[in-house]
Amino acid sequence: MGTSDDVMIARAARDRADVARRWRTGSLTGGGTDGNEHLTAINGLILIVLLAVIGFTIPQLRQFIWPHLFVGLLLIGPVLLKMASTGYRFVRYYAHDAEYRRKGPPEIVLRLIAPLVVISTVGVFITGIGLLIVGPAHRDPWLLLHKVTFIVWIVFTSLHILGHLPAVARAARIGGRGHAQGVGAPGGAAGRWIALTGAVVGGVVLAIVLIPTFASWTAHSAFLHHHHH
Repeated sequence: MGTSDDVMIARAARDRADVARRWRTGSLTGGGTDGNEHLTAINGLILIVLLAVIGFTIPQLRQFIWPHLFVGLLLIGPVLLKMASTGYRFVRYYAHDAEYRRKGPPEIVLRLIAPLVVISTVGVFITGIGLLIVGPAHRDPWLLLHKVTFIVWIVFTSLHILGHLPAVARAARIGGRGHAQGVGAPGGAAGRWIALTGAVVGGVVLAIVLIPTFASWTAHSAFLHHHHH
């Protein structure tokens, strides 16, 4: 009798340990396609806010050059996370992962503009960092390239974000349907929040590290030089 009880106790302990292990794993990496969509959508909300700040600074760049530079660098973290989450879905789908095949591909328009979003994203940040490093005295041809890639990027990135607005609304629990789905939120929430926090903190750290390079652009003479050309 004692042996049987010992076996049952040991089995129950193993079952509890297995459940705990699955919960820890699921809390970090679970969620599947729904978790991936949720991560992309929440990150999309962050990008919308940051892009709105960037848009606000552009008409009065002379006055708001410091926040333009800081937020522009901060954007790098969330943008890289956005490319990673959408790229992950792309790879899993075309690798014939059963769950992602059932989910289906993104809308055809989003698939068509995706290469332009990626190329312009790389272009706008490379030219932006290049401008930051060389300073206003040596801004040609960096400035022209930055303006062109920024226009292309903002157009196609805005279209991309608009295409994901329904998912963003669900992730933000906007409306009855989004609220209802919030009750059964996908697993992996801890992992998603770690990724989101890491992306934002990483962007902030990068911006802080590069603050000393802002000086040549924030100086009044930088804009006098600009107007003389």
